[in-house]
Amino acid sequence: MEATRREALLALAVGGAALISGKGKAAEAAKAEPVGKHAVVPLPFDPKKLKGLSERLIVSHHDNNYAGAVKNLIKVEEELARVNKDTPGFIVGGLRERELTFTNSAILHELYFGNLGGTDKPAGALQRAISDGFGGFGRREELFRATAMSLAGGSGWAILDYNFHSGDLRTYWAGNHTQMLATGYPLLVMDMYEHAYQMDFGAAAAKYVDAFFDNIHWEQVSQRFDRAQRAAAILRR
Repeated sequence: MEATRREALLALAVGGAALISGKGKAAEAAKAEPVGKHAVVPLPFDPKKLKGLSERLIVSHHDNNYAGAVKNLIKVEEELARVNKDTPGFIVGGLRERELTFTNSAILHELYFGNLGGTDKPAGALQRAISDGFGGFGRREELFRATAMSLAGGSGWAILDYNFHSGDLRTYWAGNHTQMLATGYPLLVMDMYEHAYQMDFGAAAAKYVDAFFDNIHWEQVSQRFDRAQRAAAILRR
């Protein structure tokens, strides 16, 4: 399931037609970045069965915020397909900013929903990496919670990343879907935008953080960590 979802997220384009009329170089340029046919991926768990997070909240978050990002990404890519050498720079720049925002929003929301729906604990290689990197699971959770709460009342993400540059695990603050580690592979993702908790908890973000930790699917996080380690081994060759 996780591999299928990641493939749907990370495949930036699956076909598409050139929307700029013309021949020769202009037509080739139009084909360089095809319009992506991005799918809204269903929730990988039963939203009725989460502890402390209501079905209404989860379904609204998925169907409005996440699905909205996917739909807007498609619209932005359609507009980018119309760009040519005469398109004003401020239009191109605005579209590229929106493209990055909606792409990352879709990816992070997929990863967020993917690491919910479980009640297990970290084990195996992931557990050892957390102990080595943070001095124990408790300290890692403390830092992750503190990072999440620093975003309370604002907007952004708390992310446990595998840092390909340093080769270790780090907890990062990420804002506006775009301010995140350039060489990071997200392992555990927590949405701290108010739409992720306001419907259930109002401004009580700490209660949402508690509920999030009660629903982490650590097996999925472990699978992401295994993939990151395999990718890191390839990069070191």
